[in-house]
Amino acid sequence: MAAGTPPTADRHVPVMLDRCVELLAPALSRPGAIFVDGTLGMGGHTEAVLHACPQSRAIGIDRDPQALALAGERLAPFGERFTAVHDVSDDVPAVLADLGLATADAILFDLGVSSLQLDETDRGFAYRTDAPLDMRMDQSTGMTAAEVLNTYDARDLERVLREYGEERFARKIARAVVRRREQEPFTTSGPLVQLLHSVVPAASQRSGGHPAKRTFQALRIEVNAELSVWDEGVRAALRALGVGGRLVVLSYHSLEDRITKRALAAGATSSAPPGLPVELPEQRPWLQLLVRGAEQASPAEQATNPRSASVRLRAAQRTRPTPDQTNRHTPGPHAAREDLA
Repeated sequence: MAAGTPPTADRHVPVMLDRCVELLAPALSRPGAIFVDGTLGMGGHTEAVLHACPQSRAIGIDRDPQALALAGERLAPFGERFTAVHDVSDDVPAVLADLGLATADAILFDLGVSSLQLDETDRGFAYRTDAPLDMRMDQSTGMTAAEVLNTYDARDLERVLREYGEERFARKIARAVVRRREQEPFTTSGPLVQLLHSVVPAASQRSGGHPAKRTFQALRIEVNAELSVWDEGVRAALRALGVGGRLVVLSYHSLEDRITKRALAAGATSSAPPGLPVELPEQRPWLQLLVRGAEQASPAEQATNPRSASVRLRAAQRTRPTPDQTNRHTPGPHAAREDLA
């Protein structure tokens, strides 16, 4: 850790920490129970789970090598109870198979951008500091936010801003971006923020917050393919749960939460045709929802941890096996995965 850098535990306050542990712990009481943190970040949730469930083992997945390094330092006292894996968390069954495991007993996802990524100014996630427009969670691969701004045509830019940022002025912003890049390509966030201040109407800025908030969110989601990764990831995570296993998801964006809601609702609903006199065993729900709707952070937490203001928590427990669990991965090496234990 660089001189003057605060300890990892002091750089990030995990959202809804006690509630997550409360929901996950009942599935982690047996010796050797497997907990998967699909979005490890700086390891706050995993640290709390390992303390609360002393018989469990944790596997932490993150696409950000810097986050893995910091979490590894933080969780080193747990020794062999913690394993770090560098990967995109869209295929938990494959991660488990590579480690010689068939299923997990509890899985957590804390979606969106991490405090680490927001705090590191050279990553380009924060719009309040002029920094390179990168926004990649894994800086070793993929297209940067600057490349999106400089290469997408106006129609595609508008789509990204409208769908992922829910930006009302997506068309005006997209056209302004195209005009601006013809004079000089975008490289850092400062010129983009200036453009947004000039394009978004003043009345909207007064009522809707910082004019760059939605655009930066949309670019981040596009650069990291967050919604498509999560659409695959939540279904894969549910396949990885053993019977009695629990999944907890923290979402900060309505589109992420919608994907989660649909996946959990599908598993918690009977597949029997309406009017069928007898529900067959394979048509019965295979998930039990553990919370009513989506829970929010308490007013007290929102006051002390601003990141928790938009969180929506959903949770479910697997009640029976399903056919898609029979097509398991064979344990073995995975070319795109690096075990950092």
